[in-house]
Amino acid sequence: MKKVLNKAGVAVAISAVLYGAPVHAQSQSDNADAENMERIVTLGSRVNGRTATESASPVDIISGDQLVSTGASELGKALQMSAPSFNFSTTTISDGSDIIRPATLRGLGPDQVLVLVNGKRRHQQALVNVQETIGKGSAGYDINAIPISAVARVEILRDGAAAQYGSDAIAGVINITLKSGDGGSLNAEIGQTYEGDGENKQLGFNIGTSSSEGFVNLTLEYRDRGMTNRASPATLEATGGQLIGNWLDANGDPVVRLHVGDADSENYYAWLNAGYSLTSTTELYAFGGLSTRDGGSAGFFRGRGHPRTIEALYPDGFLPQLKTEADDQSLAVGVRGDLPNAWMWDASVVHGKNEFRFNSANSANVSWYYEPNGNGGIFAETPTEAFDGELVFEQTTFNLDFNGTVDVGNELLYLAVGAEYRTDGYAINPGDPVSWAYGRTNDPSIEILTPSGAAAEAGIQGFPGFSPGQAVDADRDSYGVYVDAEYYVTPEFLLAGALRYEDYDIAGDNISGKLSMRYDVDSDFSLRGTLSTGFRAPGVQQIYYSQVLTNIVNGTLVQTGTVSNDDEVARQFGINQLEEETSESISLGLIKRWDNGFDLTVDAYQINIDDRIVISEPLTASVGADFATILAANNLGAAQFFTNSVNTKTTGVDIIGSYPTQLWSGDLDLTAAISFMDTSVESVNSVSSLIPANQIFNDTQVLRIEEGQPGEKATFSGQWQRNDWTVNAALNYFGAVEGQAFTGIRHEWSAKWLMDLSVGYDITSDLNLMVGANNVFDTYPDEWGDAGVPFSQAGFKYGWETLPFGINGGYYYARINYSF
Repeated sequence: MKKVLNKAGVAVAISAVLYGAPVHAQSQSDNADAENMERIVTLGSRVNGRTATESASPVDIISGDQLVSTGASELGKALQMSAPSFNFSTTTISDGSDIIRPATLRGLGPDQVLVLVNGKRRHQQALVNVQETIGKGSAGYDINAIPISAVARVEILRDGAAAQYGSDAIAGVINITLKSGDGGSLNAEIGQTYEGDGENKQLGFNIGTSSSEGFVNLTLEYRDRGMTNRASPATLEATGGQLIGNWLDANGDPVVRLHVGDADSENYYAWLNAGYSLTSTTELYAFGGLSTRDGGSAGFFRGRGHPRTIEALYPDGFLPQLKTEADDQSLAVGVRGDLPNAWMWDASVVHGKNEFRFNSANSANVSWYYEPNGNGGIFAETPTEAFDGELVFEQTTFNLDFNGTVDVGNELLYLAVGAEYRTDGYAINPGDPVSWAYGRTNDPSIEILTPSGAAAEAGIQGFPGFSPGQAVDADRDSYGVYVDAEYYVTPEFLLAGALRYEDYDIAGDNISGKLSMRYDVDSDFSLRGTLSTGFRAPGVQQIYYSQVLTNIVNGTLVQTGTVSNDDEVARQFGINQLEEETSESISLGLIKRWDNGFDLTVDAYQINIDDRIVISEPLTASVGADFATILAANNLGAAQFFTNSVNTKTTGVDIIGSYPTQLWSGDLDLTAAISFMDTSVESVNSVSSLIPANQIFNDTQVLRIEEGQPGEKATFSGQWQRNDWTVNAALNYFGAVEGQAFTGIRHEWSAKWLMDLSVGYDITSDLNLMVGANNVFDTYPDEWGDAGVPFSQAGFKYGWETLPFGINGGYYYARINYSF
């Protein structure tokens, strides 16, 4: 496993062609230091100096250079192209999820993996995924809020670790280590898709300095990603629900009406990592950063004749625009030092804040436009843009940790103990009245009709805003204590265990445990395994989030209320207060090394999760008479809820191999890895006597959990280097996915291979140029075809719901890096 991690990183791979990180000119001592850094892990074990191959759990190490070599400018996309079991699905026409995409590990949810920065817990995103996307009902991590230019390496623990690191670490843990070394770099990249859109411009600057007293490392980065659009011409004249109206142009010819592809995204980053020696045994450290992202995406087209189309404003129909702003802030400050008898201590506080603002443009609130009497009178002023509201998540975490050794029977027991206190806050700030109101008086007793006689809908089109009634400002506290131990029973047999107690003032308390072992059969062959239990408290986002928005339910556009879990209205529907998710997992693995340098690791696992928190399907009056009565009383056409309704089982195998050799007088490092994952929904439990289990979480949602993410991911990868030249290539495999959202027709998008290729040249010892292409052969998902009618007729050529590698096709780029 060592050379898999050191030479080519961890790609999700099945065999080996060519791929890897560009290697810039370095001294031999620099190379040795870099290799040592990549071997030593800080994740999965609290024993200082332990290497990845000595760990009892599978840990992947991906260097910053390897992330850059993927050709991806976003951290999330680079990890998807580098790490087994990691998925970063592409979304489109999915509101805020177009800007903050769901990141998952081992096919589980975005909130079932824990993210750390420099070993400290990172805050989650404020945005809740409520559209028909992977991770629906969750609020995970904004991986792209961290710039690649600041990253020294990423460690991924593919093992349940709630007992070691706390709630959320059911699927595993991702630790992002920031740069801290001397010197610096200035890099620039430019690229675009084969279609000529999706222009990407990136400029990154990193500088560091250190002395005997400490270090400072600063990163600044700018990235501007242009939109892509792969919508096909619409052929609709009139149909039902959302698609009603004429979509053709003035001559009656098909025309592109939708924006199906990547959203615009303009990003600014400023990150810092620093340490200062207070005494010979004590260090003050601090790290964190600011990031801001302005995004632009689109809603669903409203055609001529649609009751939400004001033809005096938009004679040919209109496409609502969603302008979003995602701001992220984090700061960690701590003191750590040495104690007698080789013990160490670490006290820290970490604060993080994520804000997500919604703004609508090229839109209208129909109920503001027409006179209440419905006789066609028109107000003189009609809003076409609005501030829709803001989501805010804040987290502050205090930690006090101790680790060292105790002599037990003339052998060292490695021991760590600690305590954590955390407060999580969530706020929903309402938008402009025009974004959410029904008419200018917001009086539902006065019926407002359009000239066609249809009832005018409340709120601005595309993304109705958050009203004062949905505003919230709440928080919750939790604390935890843990003990973590490792002991060599014999020189060949490592035994490790951890226990953690956590208590949340809403979800209650829990004890998680983990027992791991590693046995070295000989110097070249080892076995490892883990048994663990896990725990995930409901997020404050899932407890307090609420909204009323326009959604597609059974092909019809209706006002759908996402009812806050702490709201009395939820109790009227029989929805109970959210409880914690619990898990049990087991993993078994082997490590084999050969004299010729070939390394192989195989790790199999199973994760059972009970009471998994999901968001229900939008439920209408068809559920039953009592349900319909409550809907009407709350002025809703449909309602959905966060519930503990699903039990799942996930099984998988990760296989990784590497082989260093010589080719054409150059060094060739080959990597092979494959990840098999399978999730099944074992049972669906209704928490309400009013709602049947098959309706609270229907077949569409079950299928997304089971088949929405690739069951197989693989890469043939390798890197060839000779003198000043470096060649990297990767052949990436994404298994088939299935979905049936929007149409109700189950459809499979078949597996695909994508080829990436780059060539780097050291112009001087400090200046490197790299050119390359991702998805060299311009591969796209299967076309949706008749299975997607009528949405495929509207312009969804490749589908909508689940697209693991996107629909952009080929992308080429050039990157220059100057080191100093």
